[in-house]
Amino acid sequence: MRIFSAGLGTETNTFAPLPTSLDSFRGKEYFPAGQHPDTPTAQGAPLWVARKRGGPLGWTLKEGLVASAQPSGTTTREAYETLREQILADLRAALPVDIVLLGLHGAMVADGYDDCEGDLLQRARAIVGPEVVIGTELDPHAHLSPLIVDSADIVVLYKEYPHTDIVRCAEQLLDLCLDKAQGRTRPVAALVDCEMVVPMHTTREPAKGFVDRLRAMEGKDGVLSLSFSMGFATGDVPEMGAKVLVYTDADEAKARDLARRLADELIGQRENLMVKYRTIDEGIDEALAFDGGPVVLADRADNPGSGAPGDSTYVLRRLLERGIANVAMGPLWDPIAVRIAFDAGEGATLPMRLGGKVGPLSGDPVDVTCTVRALRRDMKMTSLTGSPAPMGDCALVHAQGVDIVLVSNRNQAINTDLFSQLDCDLAAHKMVVVKSAQHFHASYSKIARHVIYVGAPGVATPDWKTLVYKKIRMPKWPL
Repeated sequence: MRIFSAGLGTETNTFAPLPTSLDSFRGKEYFPAGQHPDTPTAQGAPLWVARKRGGPLGWTLKEGLVASAQPSGTTTREAYETLREQILADLRAALPVDIVLLGLHGAMVADGYDDCEGDLLQRARAIVGPEVVIGTELDPHAHLSPLIVDSADIVVLYKEYPHTDIVRCAEQLLDLCLDKAQGRTRPVAALVDCEMVVPMHTTREPAKGFVDRLRAMEGKDGVLSLSFSMGFATGDVPEMGAKVLVYTDADEAKARDLARRLADELIGQRENLMVKYRTIDEGIDEALAFDGGPVVLADRADNPGSGAPGDSTYVLRRLLERGIANVAMGPLWDPIAVRIAFDAGEGATLPMRLGGKVGPLSGDPVDVTCTVRALRRDMKMTSLTGSPAPMGDCALVHAQGVDIVLVSNRNQAINTDLFSQLDCDLAAHKMVVVKSAQHFHASYSKIARHVIYVGAPGVATPDWKTLVYKKIRMPKWPL
Protein backbone atom coordinates (compact mmCIF):
# COMPACT_ATOMS: atom_id res chain seq x y z
CA MET A 1 0.00 0.00 0.00
CA ARG A 2 1.41 3.38 -1.05
CA ILE A 3 0.04 6.35 0.88
CA PHE A 4 0.72 10.07 0.71
CA SER A 5 -0.24 12.25 3.65
CA ALA A 6 0.01 15.97 4.38
CA GLY A 7 -1.88 18.61 6.32
CA LEU A 8 -2.85 22.27 6.23
CA GLY A 9 -5.22 24.19 8.43
CA THR A 10 -6.34 27.30 10.19
CA GLU A 11 -9.77 28.55 11.26
CA THR A 12 -10.42 31.93 9.65
CA ASN A 13 -12.45 34.61 11.40
CA THR A 14 -13.17 36.92 8.47
CA PHE A 15 -14.13 39.68 10.94
CA ALA A 16 -10.82 39.49 12.86
CA PRO A 17 -8.17 42.23 12.47
CA LEU A 18 -5.10 39.96 12.49
CA PRO A 19 -4.09 38.60 9.05
CA THR A 20 -2.81 35.03 8.86
CA SER A 21 0.60 35.09 7.14
CA LEU A 22 3.30 32.57 6.32
CA ASP A 23 4.96 33.55 9.59
CA SER A 24 1.71 32.64 11.38
CA PHE A 25 2.15 29.05 10.18
CA ARG A 26 5.88 28.93 10.74
CA GLY A 27 5.39 30.24 14.27
CA LYS A 28 2.92 27.53 15.29
CA GLU A 29 3.24 24.21 13.47
CA TYR A 30 5.32 23.97 10.32
CA PHE A 31 6.78 20.57 9.47
CA PRO A 32 8.28 20.15 5.98
CA ALA A 33 8.04 16.75 4.29
CA GLY A 34 9.29 14.00 6.61
CA GLN A 35 9.70 16.26 9.65
CA HIS A 36 6.38 15.76 11.47
CA PRO A 37 7.07 14.84 15.12
CA ASP A 38 6.19 11.51 16.66
CA THR A 39 3.15 12.95 18.42
CA PRO A 40 -0.21 13.63 16.75
CA THR A 41 -1.16 17.17 15.80
CA ALA A 42 -4.58 18.29 14.58
CA GLN A 43 -3.60 18.59 10.92
CA GLY A 44 -1.03 15.80 11.17
CA ALA A 45 -3.25 13.18 12.81
CA PRO A 46 -3.96 11.19 9.58
CA LEU A 47 -0.22 11.18 8.80
CA TRP A 48 0.67 10.06 12.32
CA VAL A 49 -1.94 7.27 12.26
CA ALA A 50 -0.75 6.05 8.86
CA ARG A 51 2.83 6.08 10.13
CA LYS A 52 1.96 3.99 13.18
CA ARG A 53 -0.25 1.55 11.31
CA GLY A 54 1.79 1.21 8.15
CA GLY A 55 5.23 0.60 9.58
CA PRO A 56 4.62 -2.96 10.82
CA LEU A 57 2.66 -3.79 7.65
CA GLY A 58 5.34 -2.65 5.24
CA TRP A 59 3.37 0.21 3.69
CA THR A 60 5.19 2.94 1.82
CA LEU A 61 4.24 6.25 3.42
CA LYS A 62 5.27 9.45 1.69
CA GLU A 63 4.98 12.36 4.10
CA GLY A 64 4.34 15.86 2.82
CA LEU A 65 4.19 19.26 4.50
CA VAL A 66 2.05 19.65 7.61
CA ALA A 67 1.35 23.25 8.64
CA SER A 68 -1.20 24.96 10.85
CA ALA A 69 -1.69 28.48 12.19
CA GLN A 70 -3.52 29.84 15.20
CA PRO A 71 -7.03 30.95 14.14
CA SER A 72 -6.93 34.57 13.00
CA GLY A 73 -8.20 36.81 10.25
CA THR A 74 -8.12 36.13 6.52
CA THR A 75 -5.10 34.18 5.30
CA THR A 76 -2.92 36.08 2.87
CA ARG A 77 -2.92 34.92 -0.73
CA GLU A 78 0.85 34.44 -0.56
CA ALA A 79 0.56 32.18 2.49
CA TYR A 80 -2.16 29.93 1.12
CA GLU A 81 -0.78 29.60 -2.39
CA THR A 82 2.76 28.96 -1.11
CA LEU A 83 1.65 26.22 1.30
CA ARG A 84 -0.78 24.71 -1.21
CA GLU A 85 1.84 24.48 -3.92
CA GLN A 86 4.31 22.87 -1.53
CA ILE A 87 1.80 20.17 -0.62
CA LEU A 88 0.94 19.57 -4.28
CA ALA A 89 4.65 19.38 -5.16
CA ASP A 90 5.13 16.85 -2.36
CA LEU A 91 2.21 14.86 -3.78
CA ARG A 92 3.65 14.84 -7.30
CA ALA A 93 6.99 13.66 -5.95
CA ALA A 94 5.27 10.79 -4.12
CA LEU A 95 3.47 9.33 -7.14
CA PRO A 96 2.30 6.69 -7.76
CA VAL A 97 0.11 6.27 -4.67
CA ASP A 98 -3.01 4.30 -3.76
CA ILE A 99 -4.35 6.68 -1.10
CA VAL A 100 -4.03 10.39 -0.34
CA LEU A 101 -4.73 11.37 3.28
CA LEU A 102 -5.06 15.08 4.04
CA GLY A 103 -5.50 16.59 7.48
CA LEU A 104 -7.30 19.87 6.82
CA HIS A 105 -9.61 22.15 8.80
CA GLY A 106 -12.53 23.18 6.63
CA ALA A 107 -12.86 26.84 7.63
CA MET A 108 -9.69 28.26 6.09
CA VAL A 109 -10.36 31.40 4.05
CA ALA A 110 -7.70 33.22 2.05
CA ASP A 111 -7.60 36.36 -0.05
CA GLY A 112 -9.30 35.21 -3.25
CA TYR A 113 -10.28 31.79 -1.87
CA ASP A 114 -13.51 31.32 0.11
CA ASP A 115 -13.02 27.53 0.14
CA CYS A 116 -9.32 26.73 0.55
CA GLU A 117 -9.95 23.08 1.37
CA GLY A 118 -12.18 22.57 -1.65
CA ASP A 119 -9.58 24.24 -3.85
CA LEU A 120 -6.74 22.08 -2.50
CA LEU A 121 -8.72 18.84 -2.78
CA GLN A 122 -9.82 19.66 -6.33
CA ARG A 123 -6.22 20.28 -7.36
CA ALA A 124 -5.07 17.08 -5.65
CA ARG A 125 -7.73 15.13 -7.54
CA ALA A 126 -6.55 16.59 -10.83
CA ILE A 127 -3.04 15.32 -10.08
CA VAL A 128 -3.87 11.74 -9.00
CA GLY A 129 -6.87 11.06 -11.21
CA PRO A 130 -10.18 9.34 -10.42
CA GLU A 131 -8.86 5.93 -9.29
CA VAL A 132 -6.74 7.04 -6.34
CA VAL A 133 -8.63 7.24 -3.04
CA ILE A 134 -8.58 10.69 -1.43
CA GLY A 135 -9.61 11.01 2.21
CA THR A 136 -9.63 14.09 4.40
CA GLU A 137 -10.26 14.81 8.06
CA LEU A 138 -11.94 18.10 8.98
CA ASP A 139 -12.91 20.08 12.05
CA PRO A 140 -16.68 20.23 12.78
CA HIS A 141 -16.48 24.02 12.46
CA ALA A 142 -15.87 23.47 8.75
CA HIS A 143 -17.69 25.18 5.92
CA LEU A 144 -18.58 21.78 4.45
CA SER A 145 -18.87 22.58 0.76
CA PRO A 146 -20.06 20.37 -2.11
CA LEU A 147 -16.63 20.91 -3.70
CA ILE A 148 -14.95 19.29 -0.70
CA VAL A 149 -17.30 16.30 -0.78
CA ASP A 150 -17.15 15.91 -4.58
CA SER A 151 -13.34 16.09 -4.69
CA ALA A 152 -12.71 13.52 -1.95
CA ASP A 153 -13.84 9.89 -1.67
CA ILE A 154 -14.18 10.07 2.11
CA VAL A 155 -14.57 13.08 4.42
CA VAL A 156 -14.59 12.50 8.18
CA LEU A 157 -15.19 15.30 10.69
CA TYR A 158 -14.34 15.15 14.38
CA LYS A 159 -17.53 14.63 16.36
CA GLU A 160 -16.56 15.89 19.80
CA TYR A 161 -16.42 19.51 20.96
CA PRO A 162 -13.94 19.88 22.66
CA HIS A 163 -12.16 18.02 19.86
CA THR A 164 -10.93 15.09 21.93
CA ASP A 165 -11.45 12.54 19.12
CA ILE A 166 -9.04 13.86 16.48
CA VAL A 167 -6.88 10.72 16.49
CA ARG A 168 -9.89 8.42 16.73
CA CYS A 169 -11.45 10.00 13.64
CA ALA A 170 -8.13 9.86 11.78
CA GLU A 171 -8.08 6.12 12.43
CA GLN A 172 -11.63 5.85 11.11
CA LEU A 173 -10.68 7.83 8.00
CA LEU A 174 -7.75 5.51 7.28
CA ASP A 175 -9.92 2.40 7.70
CA LEU A 176 -12.55 3.77 5.32
CA CYS A 177 -9.95 4.69 2.70
CA LEU A 178 -8.32 1.26 2.94
CA ASP A 179 -11.69 -0.45 2.49
CA LYS A 180 -12.37 1.52 -0.67
CA ALA A 181 -8.86 1.14 -2.05
CA GLN A 182 -9.01 -2.63 -1.57
CA GLY A 183 -12.47 -2.94 -3.10
CA ARG A 184 -14.38 -3.92 0.05
CA THR A 185 -16.73 -0.91 -0.09
CA ARG A 186 -18.05 1.64 -2.55
CA PRO A 187 -18.78 4.78 -0.52
CA VAL A 188 -21.49 7.16 -1.72
CA ALA A 189 -22.14 10.50 -0.05
CA ALA A 190 -25.17 12.63 0.80
CA LEU A 191 -24.81 16.20 2.09
CA VAL A 192 -27.74 18.14 3.58
CA ASP A 193 -27.70 21.83 4.54
CA CYS A 194 -29.55 22.50 7.82
CA GLU A 195 -29.80 26.23 6.99
CA MET A 196 -28.65 27.21 10.47
CA VAL A 197 -25.51 27.74 12.53
CA VAL A 198 -25.44 26.24 16.03
CA PRO A 199 -22.79 25.29 18.60
CA MET A 200 -22.59 21.58 19.38
CA HIS A 201 -21.23 21.24 22.91
CA THR A 202 -20.92 17.47 23.14
CA THR A 203 -20.26 17.73 26.88
CA ARG A 204 -24.02 18.21 27.36
CA GLU A 205 -27.34 17.20 25.88
CA PRO A 206 -28.70 17.18 23.25
CA ALA A 207 -25.41 17.14 21.32
CA LYS A 208 -23.92 14.42 23.52
CA GLY A 209 -26.73 11.99 22.81
CA PHE A 210 -26.73 12.87 19.11
CA VAL A 211 -23.04 11.98 18.79
CA ASP A 212 -23.52 8.76 20.73
CA ARG A 213 -26.27 7.71 18.30
CA LEU A 214 -24.14 8.54 15.28
CA ARG A 215 -21.31 6.38 16.53
CA ALA A 216 -23.67 3.52 17.30
CA MET A 217 -24.96 3.59 13.69
CA GLU A 218 -21.59 3.65 11.95
CA GLY A 219 -20.39 0.34 10.54
CA LYS A 220 -23.85 -1.23 10.59
CA ASP A 221 -26.50 -1.86 7.93
CA GLY A 222 -24.39 -0.37 5.16
CA VAL A 223 -23.75 2.93 6.98
CA LEU A 224 -20.05 3.69 6.68
CA SER A 225 -19.63 7.13 8.21
CA LEU A 226 -21.76 9.90 9.73
CA SER A 227 -20.49 13.45 10.23
CA PHE A 228 -21.89 16.89 10.92
CA SER A 229 -20.55 20.41 10.75
CA MET A 230 -21.93 22.95 13.19
CA GLY A 231 -20.68 25.85 11.09
CA PHE A 232 -18.26 28.61 12.01
CA ALA A 233 -20.34 31.74 12.39
CA THR A 234 -17.48 34.23 12.14
CA GLY A 235 -16.51 32.96 8.71
CA ASP A 236 -18.45 35.01 6.15
CA VAL A 237 -18.44 32.64 3.17
CA PRO A 238 -21.31 31.18 1.11
CA GLU A 239 -21.01 27.65 2.55
CA MET A 240 -21.04 28.66 6.23
CA GLY A 241 -23.54 26.74 8.34
CA ALA A 242 -24.54 23.43 9.88
CA LYS A 243 -24.65 20.40 7.57
CA VAL A 244 -24.93 16.62 7.79
CA LEU A 245 -22.76 14.25 5.74
CA VAL A 246 -23.59 10.56 5.34
CA TYR A 247 -21.65 7.81 3.60
CA THR A 248 -23.27 4.47 2.82
CA ASP A 249 -21.97 1.48 0.96
CA ALA A 250 -23.29 1.92 -2.61
CA ASP A 251 -26.78 2.95 -1.48
CA GLU A 252 -27.46 6.51 -2.60
CA ALA A 253 -31.13 6.52 -1.59
CA LYS A 254 -30.31 5.36 1.92
CA ALA A 255 -27.60 8.01 2.25
CA ARG A 256 -29.99 10.77 1.16
CA ASP A 257 -32.82 9.62 3.44
CA LEU A 258 -30.57 9.21 6.48
CA ALA A 259 -28.86 12.56 5.96
CA ARG A 260 -32.25 14.29 5.71
CA ARG A 261 -33.53 12.56 8.86
CA LEU A 262 -30.46 13.46 10.89
CA ALA A 263 -30.55 17.04 9.63
CA ASP A 264 -34.19 17.34 10.64
CA GLU A 265 -33.32 16.00 14.09
CA LEU A 266 -30.68 18.70 14.54
CA ILE A 267 -33.06 21.39 13.30
CA GLY A 268 -35.65 20.25 15.81
CA GLN A 269 -33.10 20.63 18.64
CA ARG A 270 -31.62 23.94 17.55
CA GLU A 271 -33.03 26.00 20.43
CA ASN A 272 -31.58 23.52 22.94
CA LEU A 273 -28.21 23.48 21.20
CA MET A 274 -27.66 27.22 21.63
CA VAL A 275 -25.44 28.31 24.53
CA LYS A 276 -26.93 30.57 27.19
CA TYR A 277 -24.42 33.40 27.59
CA ARG A 278 -24.28 35.71 30.61
CA THR A 279 -23.18 39.30 30.58
CA ILE A 280 -19.93 39.95 32.41
CA ASP A 281 -21.66 41.12 35.59
CA GLU A 282 -24.23 38.32 35.42
CA GLY A 283 -21.42 35.80 35.15
CA ILE A 284 -19.50 37.30 38.07
CA ASP A 285 -22.65 37.45 40.21
CA GLU A 286 -23.53 33.83 39.43
CA ALA A 287 -20.01 32.72 40.30
CA LEU A 288 -20.03 34.63 43.59
CA ALA A 289 -23.41 33.15 44.51
CA PHE A 290 -22.28 29.59 43.83
CA ASP A 291 -21.46 27.66 46.98
CA GLY A 292 -17.84 26.62 46.60
CA GLY A 293 -15.42 26.73 43.73
CA PRO A 294 -13.59 27.02 41.53
CA VAL A 295 -16.16 28.39 39.10
CA VAL A 296 -14.89 28.63 35.52
CA LEU A 297 -16.01 31.60 33.40
CA ALA A 298 -15.38 31.19 29.68
CA ASP A 299 -14.69 34.48 27.89
CA ARG A 300 -15.97 33.23 24.57
CA ALA A 301 -15.81 36.52 22.67
CA ASP A 302 -12.04 36.79 23.13
CA ASN A 303 -11.30 33.15 22.28
CA PRO A 304 -8.08 32.94 20.22
CA GLY A 305 -9.36 29.58 18.97
CA SER A 306 -12.07 31.52 17.12
CA GLY A 307 -9.66 34.10 15.71
CA ALA A 308 -9.91 36.68 18.51
CA PRO A 309 -6.71 38.41 19.65
CA GLY A 310 -6.84 37.12 23.22
CA ASP A 311 -5.95 40.53 24.64
CA SER A 312 -9.35 41.96 25.57
CA THR A 313 -9.74 43.59 28.96
CA TYR A 314 -13.51 43.75 29.48
CA VAL A 315 -13.72 40.95 32.06
CA LEU A 316 -10.48 41.92 33.79
CA ARG A 317 -11.59 45.53 34.11
CA ARG A 318 -14.90 44.60 35.75
CA LEU A 319 -13.18 42.26 38.21
CA LEU A 320 -10.82 45.06 39.26
CA GLU A 321 -13.55 47.70 39.35
CA ARG A 322 -15.71 45.51 41.56
CA GLY A 323 -12.82 44.50 43.80
CA ILE A 324 -13.32 40.80 43.19
CA ALA A 325 -10.39 38.78 44.59
CA ASN A 326 -9.24 35.17 44.54
CA VAL A 327 -9.50 34.97 40.74
CA ALA A 328 -7.17 33.38 38.17
CA MET A 329 -7.30 34.50 34.54
CA GLY A 330 -5.55 33.50 31.34
CA PRO A 331 -4.12 33.43 28.86
CA LEU A 332 -3.89 37.17 28.19
CA TRP A 333 -1.83 37.72 25.03
CA ASP A 334 0.56 40.59 25.71
CA PRO A 335 4.18 39.99 24.63
CA ILE A 336 5.14 43.53 25.68
CA ALA A 337 3.90 43.01 29.23
CA VAL A 338 5.67 39.63 29.36
CA ARG A 339 8.94 41.27 28.38
CA ILE A 340 8.49 43.91 31.08
CA ALA A 341 7.75 41.22 33.68
CA PHE A 342 10.93 39.34 32.74
CA ASP A 343 12.95 42.53 32.89
CA ALA A 344 11.57 43.28 36.36
CA GLY A 345 12.08 39.72 37.64
CA GLU A 346 10.16 37.48 40.02
CA GLY A 347 9.01 39.23 43.17
CA ALA A 348 9.09 42.70 41.63
CA THR A 349 6.13 45.05 42.07
CA LEU A 350 5.62 47.64 39.36
CA PRO A 351 2.94 49.52 37.40
CA MET A 352 1.96 47.65 34.23
CA ARG A 353 -0.29 48.27 31.24
CA LEU A 354 -2.10 45.04 30.33
CA GLY A 355 -3.99 44.03 27.18
CA GLY A 356 -6.18 46.14 24.95
CA LYS A 357 -3.61 46.52 22.20
CA VAL A 358 -4.93 45.05 18.94
CA GLY A 359 -8.11 46.97 18.17
CA PRO A 360 -11.31 48.58 19.46
CA LEU A 361 -12.89 45.23 20.39
CA SER A 362 -9.92 44.49 22.64
CA GLY A 363 -11.08 47.23 25.03
CA ASP A 364 -8.85 49.84 26.61
CA PRO A 365 -5.58 48.78 28.25
CA VAL A 366 -5.75 48.21 31.99
CA ASP A 367 -3.24 50.17 34.06
CA VAL A 368 -2.63 48.44 37.38
CA THR A 369 0.13 47.72 39.88
CA CYS A 370 1.32 44.13 39.52
CA THR A 371 3.57 41.77 41.43
CA VAL A 372 5.48 39.28 39.28
CA ARG A 373 4.74 35.88 40.82
CA ALA A 374 6.38 33.50 38.31
CA LEU A 375 8.26 33.49 35.02
CA ARG A 376 8.84 30.69 32.53
CA ARG A 377 10.78 30.69 29.27
CA ASP A 378 9.42 28.88 26.22
CA MET A 379 6.48 27.36 28.08
CA LYS A 380 4.34 24.71 26.37
CA MET A 381 0.71 23.85 27.07
CA THR A 382 -0.71 20.39 26.42
CA SER A 383 -3.03 20.40 23.40
CA LEU A 384 -6.14 18.28 22.81
CA THR A 385 -4.08 15.67 20.94
CA GLY A 386 -1.48 15.57 23.70
CA SER A 387 1.16 17.36 21.64
CA PRO A 388 2.86 20.45 23.09
CA ALA A 389 1.41 23.86 22.16
CA PRO A 390 4.12 26.56 22.34
CA MET A 391 3.07 29.52 24.48
CA GLY A 392 6.39 31.37 24.34
CA ASP A 393 7.75 33.20 27.37
CA CYS A 394 5.02 33.43 30.02
CA ALA A 395 4.52 35.35 33.24
CA LEU A 396 2.13 35.10 36.16
CA VAL A 397 1.38 38.50 37.64
CA HIS A 398 -0.88 39.38 40.59
CA ALA A 399 -3.00 42.53 40.52
CA GLN A 400 -5.52 43.42 43.24
CA GLY A 401 -6.54 39.83 43.97
CA VAL A 402 -6.37 38.57 40.38
CA ASP A 403 -3.66 36.19 39.16
CA ILE A 404 -3.12 36.75 35.42
CA VAL A 405 -1.20 34.48 33.05
CA LEU A 406 0.47 36.62 30.37
CA VAL A 407 1.66 34.80 27.23
CA SER A 408 3.85 35.67 24.26
CA ASN A 409 2.24 33.24 21.80
CA ARG A 410 -1.46 33.70 21.15
CA ASN A 411 -3.55 30.67 22.05
CA GLN A 412 -6.66 29.74 23.98
CA ALA A 413 -6.86 28.02 27.36
CA ILE A 414 -6.88 24.29 26.62
CA ASN A 415 -5.15 22.54 29.51
CA THR A 416 -4.88 23.51 33.17
CA ASP A 417 -1.09 23.18 32.90
CA LEU A 418 -1.26 26.71 31.47
CA PHE A 419 -1.58 27.73 35.13
CA SER A 420 0.09 24.90 37.01
CA GLN A 421 3.43 25.37 35.24
CA LEU A 422 3.50 28.85 36.78
CA ASP A 423 2.66 27.45 40.24
CA CYS A 424 -0.87 28.86 40.13
CA ASP A 425 -3.17 26.48 42.03
CA LEU A 426 -6.58 26.75 40.38
CA ALA A 427 -8.27 24.67 43.08
CA ALA A 428 -7.47 27.41 45.57
CA HIS A 429 -9.30 30.09 43.56
CA LYS A 430 -12.96 31.02 43.71
CA MET A 431 -13.08 31.91 40.00
CA VAL A 432 -11.05 30.95 36.95
CA VAL A 433 -11.55 33.08 33.82
CA VAL A 434 -10.39 31.36 30.62
CA LYS A 435 -10.16 32.80 27.12
CA SER A 436 -11.79 29.91 25.29
CA ALA A 437 -15.14 28.93 23.81
CA GLN A 438 -15.31 25.23 24.70
CA HIS A 439 -11.96 23.48 24.28
CA PHE A 440 -11.09 24.34 27.89
CA HIS A 441 -13.85 22.00 29.06
CA ALA A 442 -11.94 18.74 28.52
CA SER A 443 -9.31 19.68 31.12
CA TYR A 444 -10.89 22.39 33.27
CA SER A 445 -14.06 20.41 33.96
CA LYS A 446 -11.90 18.14 36.13
CA ILE A 447 -11.37 20.97 38.63
CA ALA A 448 -14.45 23.14 38.01
CA ARG A 449 -17.45 22.95 40.33
CA HIS A 450 -19.48 25.04 37.89
CA VAL A 451 -19.01 26.47 34.37
CA ILE A 452 -20.41 29.78 33.10
CA TYR A 453 -20.23 31.00 29.50
CA VAL A 454 -19.79 34.78 29.25
CA GLY A 455 -20.74 36.83 26.20
CA ALA A 456 -18.49 39.86 26.61
CA PRO A 457 -17.72 42.17 23.68
CA GLY A 458 -15.05 40.87 21.34
CA VAL A 459 -13.95 39.80 17.88
CA ALA A 460 -15.43 36.32 18.38
CA THR A 461 -18.74 37.54 19.77
CA PRO A 462 -21.51 34.97 20.13
CA ASP A 463 -24.00 37.72 19.29
CA TRP A 464 -23.84 36.98 15.55
CA LYS A 465 -26.64 39.41 14.74
CA THR A 466 -24.19 42.25 15.37
CA LEU A 467 -22.00 41.05 12.48
CA VAL A 468 -22.41 42.45 8.98
CA TYR A 469 -22.42 39.45 6.64
CA LYS A 470 -21.94 39.91 2.91
CA LYS A 471 -21.48 36.39 1.52
CA ILE A 472 -23.41 33.81 3.53
CA ARG A 473 -26.56 32.31 2.07
CA MET A 474 -29.82 33.00 3.83
CA PRO A 475 -31.90 31.70 5.52
CA LYS A 476 -29.42 30.93 8.28
CA TRP A 477 -31.13 30.48 11.65
CA PRO A 478 -30.86 32.30 14.07
CA LEU A 479 -29.78 35.15 11.79
